[in-house]
Formats: sequence, structure tokens, C-alpha cells
Amino acid sequence: MTKGVLFDVDGVLVDSERFIAEAAVRMFAEMYGVVVDAGEFAPFIGTGEARYLGGVAELHRVKIDIARAKERTYDLYFEVIRDRLRPVAGALELVGELRAAGIRTAVATSADRRKFEANLLEVGLEESSFDAVVTGLDVERKKPFPDIYIEAARRIGLPASECIVVEDAPEGLRAGKAAGARCVGLTTTFPSERLKEAGADSILADLRGGMRSLRLM
Repeated sequence: MTKGVLFDVDGVLVDSERFIAEAAVRMFAEMYGVVVDAGEFAPFIGTGEARYLGGVAELHRVKIDIARAKERTYDLYFEVIRDRLRPVAGALELVGELRAAGIRTAVATSADRRKFEANLLEVGLEESSFDAVVTGLDVERKKPFPDIYIEAARRIGLPASECIVVEDAPEGLRAGKAAGARCVGLTTTFPSERLKEAGADSILADLRGGMRSLRLM
């Protein structure tokens, strides 16, 4: 029986994947004089910004200071999303619906808390809407390892097997499946075929179906 829902953030609660790519492209040009394509970040979506930036740096054989590169990318990201970031369709309504129904919820994002807080602020979502928040700073091994979803479930007092994971990225789905959760994939970032290959139990275009679309009603 499903008793909890564990949400990724980027591409799940907020439509942000294109904006972090835009910020990262600008960072590489500004700090390292390297021209990269936004599509080059796709294999690293969901793994946290250190790997997201580091993976593309390896492709271009550029040695970067990950800490400085990440901080500058976040600075640019906060500029990029201002008045542009929107919630994924149905996300805000679903979070409220789950709380009203007494179903426990947690956020499990590979991003740093700084980015998580900026995302919520921009779309008007409160951290208190969730029973727990786990960010990339709270676990050593990022997605596709299951650690972040196991920890998120633990913080709401449940085994992951009694939770649904909602993800937009293959690496996140692999993490959710490895944790033992049922996984819902959103096609906000990747096509359904990629999500199926990563183990999604069901696939949705967005969250407008609410609890019914997650098979909680």
C-alpha cells in the first residue's frame, strides 16, 4: 500500500531543466572560454550539479574547479529563472491534495539546498508543504544510487517500498527502483521510451491528473 510520495524537483515540481542548462552554458563560456551545447548536459540530468558540470567538462577535456563552477552556475541560474520559471502543470495542486489526504511527502533532489529554495520561492511553493526535504548535500552518493530516496522515505517514517517516486530523468528512476519504490516518470525532459528503459512503472506527461494519475484514488 502506498503511504508516501517522494518528489524530485527539477523537471517534476518545476519546469527548470532548460534553465540550468542555459546557466551552465553561460558559465563555461564566461569562466573557461569554452562553447558547449545545452544538449551535452542531458546524460547528467538528475545526478547533481557537480556531475552535471563535471561530465561536460570531461567531454571537452577542460579541468574546472567544481566548487567555483557550481556556485557561478547557480548565480547565473537565479538570474535566468527570474519571472520565467513555472511549476510543472498540476504539481502545486497535487502537493496540496496529498497533504489534505494525509499522505506523507518528501523532496529528494540531487541539487544543493540553495537551488531548491530558489526554485520553490520562484513558483510560490512552501518548504512546509512537504514532510521532509533531502538535498544533494545530505547524501554522499547521488542518483542513480538509491541513497537519497531511501533517506527521504526514512525521514517520513516509511520504507521506500511503500512510496511512489516521481521523476523526470532516467538516473532518478534508476535510483527510485533501486530503493524499492514504485516509480512514475514524467516526460517533461526525456521521451517515454527513455523512461521505460530506466524502469518507470507508469508514465505521465505532467501532474494534472493529481492523485488519480498516481493511482492513489
